Amino acid sequence: MFDSLQQRLGATFDKLRGRGALTEADVDAGLADIRTALIEADVALPVVKEFIDKVRPKAVGEGVIRSVTPGQQIVKIVHDQLVETLGTENSTLDLGSPPAPILMVGLQGSGKTTTSAKLALMLQTREKKRVLMASLDTQRPAAMEQLKVLGEQAGVPTLPIIAGQGPLEIAKRAMASAKVGGYDVLILDTAGRQHIDDQLMTEVAQVKAQTGPHETLLVADSLTGQDAVNIAKSFNERVAISGIILTRADGDARGGAALSMRAVTGAPIKFLGVGEKLDALEAFHPARVAGRILDMGDVVSLVEKAAERLDKEKAEKLARKMKKGEFDMNDLAEQLKQMKKLGGMSGVLAMLPGVGKMKDQLSAAGVDDKILVRQEAVISSMTKQERANPDVINGSRRKRIAAGAGVEVSEVNKLLKMHRQMSDMMKKMNKGGRAMQGLSALFGGGGGMPPMPPGLPKR
Repeated sequence: MFDSLQQRLGATFDKLRGRGALTEADVDAGLADIRTALIEADVALPVVKEFIDKVRPKAVGEGVIRSVTPGQQIVKIVHDQLVETLGTENSTLDLGSPPAPILMVGLQGSGKTTTSAKLALMLQTREKKRVLMASLDTQRPAAMEQLKVLGEQAGVPTLPIIAGQGPLEIAKRAMASAKVGGYDVLILDTAGRQHIDDQLMTEVAQVKAQTGPHETLLVADSLTGQDAVNIAKSFNERVAISGIILTRADGDARGGAALSMRAVTGAPIKFLGVGEKLDALEAFHPARVAGRILDMGDVVSLVEKAAERLDKEKAEKLARKMKKGEFDMNDLAEQLKQMKKLGGMSGVLAMLPGVGKMKDQLSAAGVDDKILVRQEAVISSMTKQERANPDVINGSRRKRIAAGAGVEVSEVNKLLKMHRQMSDMMKKMNKGGRAMQGLSALFGGGGGMPPMPPGLPKR
C-alpha cells in the first residue's frame, strides 16, 4: 500500500544519513523531499503542511544537527510524527452491551458487504462473539443474497430475507432478532451509491437514529486516493463516523488516504482489508504501519499472524522431527503451505526490515509467490517414496518429476538443493543443543514460523 511513499522517503533518508554532519539547509532540503513524497502519495495538502510544520522545529534543533547520528534522529522524528498523524495507538471496537449494533456505511464498490462478512468472521473467531448480519441494501440487485452467501462461507448467520421490506423495516426486524437470539453483535450492511447524494445520506441517518449503533464504520477503498478523504469528510459530517476500514490495502495504493483520513475526520482507522479472502482483515496499528512506511518492518504483526494462522499441532510435530534431525519433502511441502497462510513470500518479506530497498533485486532474482507454486508442484509430482527419501531421486527421476510438474529440471535441482541445505542445518542445530531448543520453541511454542527459502539477494 505504501510502496511509492516508502521508496521516496527511503531515498531521502539515505541522503541525510550519508552526509554525516547536517546543516539547517540540508534538513530543509530533506523536508522539501518529504513534502513532495507525501503530496505524490495523495496526502491531503493541509495534512502535509501540518506534518512538515511539526517536524521542522524538531529536525533543525541543535540536539539533532549536532548529534553523532543526525540522519537517524530525523528518521525517528518523522516516524513519531507519522504515528501521531495515523492516530497514536490501535483503536478497538466499542461493543458495549449486547446486542451491539455496528453500522457499515460507504459508497457502492468500496467492498462494504465483503468487509461486513470479514468483520463478522473476525469477531466470531478471535473475540468469540455470537454475530448476526443483516443487509439493508434494497438498491443493489442481489446485495442481500451476496451477504447471505458470504455468511454461509464464514459460518455467520444472516437475517432471513423478506421481499418488499425497506431499510428501516429490516433494521427494526434485525434488532428484534438479535435480542431474541441472544447475539452479542449485529452488523448492519447499509446501501451505497456510486456517489454521495442526499437520498443516501438521509437513509443512513434514519437507520442510525433508529438502531443507535455502538459503532458507525466507514468502509473506504484505499485505491480512490485523495477522493477517499472527501468521502470520509462527507459521511462524518452527516452521520458522525466512529471509525474507518480501508479496503484493498494490499493493492497498488499510494497510502495517502490512510495518512489523511484520521487528521481530516478525527475518526481512527480501525482495520485494513488486505486481501480477497474472508480472513484478510487486520487491526490497524499506527506505530506498526509507520514502521512499514519507513522500511523498519513489522515483525510483531508477522509473529501475531503466525500464531493465529499456523497449525500449532503440525508445528510441534515438525519440531519433534527436527530434534531427531529428520526433515523430508513432506515436511518441506507443509512449510510451503504455512508460508502461503502468512501471505506468501511477498506477505512475509513486506514485514521484514530493510526489504523495501531490495525490491528491485528480489524482482530480478525471481523471488515471488510463483516460487512457492512451482515448488509445491515439484513435490506433488514426486512419489511417496521420493518424498520420504529424497536421496533416491536420480537423473531419470528428476526428468520425470520436472515433466510432471511442468518445469525445467533445473527447478527440481534447486528444490533438492534447498531441501538438502535445510536438512543439513537441522542436523547441525540438533547437535548444538541450546540452538536446537531455541528453534524448537519458535516452531512449536511460537506458532510455527516457516523458514525462509535460501537464495534471497544479500543486502
